[in-house]
Amino acid sequence: MAEHTQTRVAPGTLVGEHLAVLRDARTSNSLFRRTAVALTWLVLADALRDLEARDATVETPVATAPVTRMARRLTVVPVLRAGLVMLEPALALLPEGTRVGFLGMARDEQTHRPQVYLERVPHDLEGEDVLLLDVMIATGGSAADALDEIARRNPASMHLAGIIAAPEGLALLAERHPGVQVTVAAVDDHLNESAFIVPGLGDAGDRLYSP
Repeated sequence: MAEHTQTRVAPGTLVGEHLAVLRDARTSNSLFRRTAVALTWLVLADALRDLEARDATVETPVATAPVTRMARRLTVVPVLRAGLVMLEPALALLPEGTRVGFLGMARDEQTHRPQVYLERVPHDLEGEDVLLLDVMIATGGSAADALDEIARRNPASMHLAGIIAAPEGLALLAERHPGVQVTVAAVDDHLNESAFIVPGLGDAGDRLYSP
């Protein structure tokens, strides 16, 4: 793993277009969900471009072709509940055999600290790659705690993909998990007194799933 946290911001005009829709307070829940899915495709394509590869061959209808395959199996772990919106595009993008785990975390509104209420992560991750999905990296507490849980299983690598991050959250991740690649669509300005990202897009879970 790298010696410090690598933060990558997914590039491109389409990233900016989808972010504009997500940030707009007038965006409906259904449009918010569709846009989050589309933006996840762009973030994940950038987040996973450096996965370790191996050489192989396949038989085309015409001849044998040299190809590149992923070197190891990958497990995807969304942080519930907002991270669920990133799971569908991740599974569509990744090869057959990709596994899924789940971590449920709720924020204590008094302390702003995450509380784990569900843990369903495969125990046999040693020597494999893991992709954690967390829409908003605000304080960074939920992502760091989730990475703690995954790290205990000794994976070969851990990657974190999200949509928006705050500098405070990235600083915590740099301190607690300096070797983890972080990829997001935007790094915003700061956290407010309620630990919401500014300018952000509000409560992602509410905007995704509330009527």
